[in-house]
This record gives sequence, C-alpha cells and structure tokens, in this order.
Amino acid sequence: MSDDADAPIDLRSDTVTTPSEKMRRATANAPVGDDVYGEDPSVNDLEATAADVLGFADALFVPSGTMGNQLAARVHTERGEEAIVEAESHVVNYELGGFAQHSALQTRPVEAGERVVPSPAQLREAHHAESLHRPGTGLVAIENTHNAKGGVVADVADVAALGDEASALGVPLHLDGARLFNAAVAAGVDVTAYTEHVDSASVCLSKGLGAPVGSVLAGSEAFVADARRARKLLGGGMRQAGLIAAPGRIALAENVERLADDHANAERLARGLDGIDGLDAADPETNIVLVDTSGATLGAEALVERCRDVGVLASAFGRETVRFCTHLDVDRDAIDDAVARVARVV
Repeated sequence: MSDDADAPIDLRSDTVTTPSEKMRRATANAPVGDDVYGEDPSVNDLEATAADVLGFADALFVPSGTMGNQLAARVHTERGEEAIVEAESHVVNYELGGFAQHSALQTRPVEAGERVVPSPAQLREAHHAESLHRPGTGLVAIENTHNAKGGVVADVADVAALGDEASALGVPLHLDGARLFNAAVAAGVDVTAYTEHVDSASVCLSKGLGAPVGSVLAGSEAFVADARRARKLLGGGMRQAGLIAAPGRIALAENVERLADDHANAERLARGLDGIDGLDAADPETNIVLVDTSGATLGAEALVERCRDVGVLASAFGRETVRFCTHLDVDRDAIDDAVARVARVV
C-alpha cells in the first residue's frame, strides 16, 4: 500500500470491509422473492445455513446486529421486566437505550471484569423474582467477543456455567455474538461450543466475515417465529432481500477460518504500535487492538486526528484509548505501513 495519505489504511472497524467480486456476482445472480411472504429462496437458504452452523432450530435474517439484539429482548421478555447485562456491553452503551425504548426493560448492569461474562454467583446476586416491589428478571444478555474490552474472548466454561445458572433460575440467556466467529476461531472451538449454552444468539455477517449488510438471529422455531413478527413491527420486513442475503451465505461458507489472519495482523499491529515511544498497546486476543496514549501526553482524539493526517483511520475509545481493528481488507504489508505512519506523528 502506498505511503500516501490519499490511500488511507482504514482500521476504524471491521464494519468497513467491502464485498468481494464473488459476493457482487452472487448479488447480481441471486434468485429472489418477497421475504415478508417467506418466498425469497436466497434468504431462506441463508437462514437455514445459519441455523445449522450455529446449532439452532431456526434463524432470521435481519438488517443489523443491533436489530437482532433488540428483537431477542422483545421476544424473550415481558414489558417492565429487568435485563441483567454486562456493564460495558454493546447493548448497554451502543444501542441507544433500545431495551428501554423497544421492550420497556430496565437494565441491571453487572461488571464482569476480565471474565467478560458474569459469574453464576453474580447472576444469583443480581437476579430478582417478580414481587409487589420488584420487576423480576426476564433476560440475561452477554457479548462475545467483547468489543469494549478489546475483542476479548469469553471462556467456553464460563458461558456454560452462566447458561446452567440462568436455566436453573428460569431466565433466558441471549448472546450478542456480533464477532462470535472471531471468538470461536481464537478459542479453537466450533461456534456451537458457545451457542449450546444460550437460548438465542445474534451474529453479524457484515464485520469480519465481509458481507455488505446484515446479521442473523438464531433460536428455537417458536422464538424465531415471534422474532419475525417483531422484525416486521420494527420496520425490518424486507422484500427481495436475497440481493443482500446471497453475499451473507458466502461469508458464512468461506470467510470464517480466515479470521485467524486478522488476529495475526492484530498481534503484528499491537507489537508495532507498542514499540512507539509513548504508546502502550494491549495484547489482542482477536482483531481489536486498544492503545493507551497517556505516555505520549496525547488524548485519544488528538492521536486519531494525527493518524488521519497520514492516512491511518482509527477510533477514539475513551479519553486516552484508541481502537484499531483489523479486517480482510488490510493485509500484513498495510499493517507495517500503518505502524510506520503512526510512528511519524507520535
């Protein structure tokens, strides 16, 4: 990649990936129908494939991961109940208070620390039965990988223990698995090692998997049937959606194992940035690198602006933390180029 600000290296997020030529051809040639009537063969194929891969009875194609999470909350709960959520999770910090707005839920945040998911003891402590004074716990929601913690991978045993406790308490467990395949690849397990312990899961196709649009929400047949109605309510009923579902089918089939390349590039990026005076890069577990800028007496926004000036795009993630995210559109050479550019401006 050219050492030229006109050729930016975009490390803001893995949402910036562009569809491959194969995906574009699939869009052009996709057989389509009206998905609201259940008649789009490309959507039906994607949903069946996703359900099988994720180990659930059924799945639903949705425009975004946020919608998937919101539909899960809507279906699993009754209005006025309480949702136990990890304190730094996406559903708390990046979904515009959707649990409250769409499902009339009160959230009870639990700080899981390095565990990523709350422990069974934390769940028992936070859980409340419905009473004259208490709303009652209606849902537990977790995230894997955990974005705000730097793409950290949940331990399968921790998810299993939490799932057992939630089941014992009679509370459904939803997994925000926007980057669930990153977690499975990093942990060296099949994705079902996680999903077998939860009642529903949403997975993004448009991040590291490289599809242009969409996520899938998976669960039981009854759950997905209710989610389909809720999707219509929220304006997510799509018509000839096979045009965007077809690339998603390719993403699931071809782009899972290659996530390991993104993880290796993230490690290379972290080592390079950590070698720059004043920057302290955390060791990444997947494709997200968090960099502490305090040693350079730079705020996160200031570093992001300096990086932008030399064609490296990153995201401020707090006052003194910058996030860099690797993905399939950034190869090893681009990683080295990015480190060199950042070094010039720190």
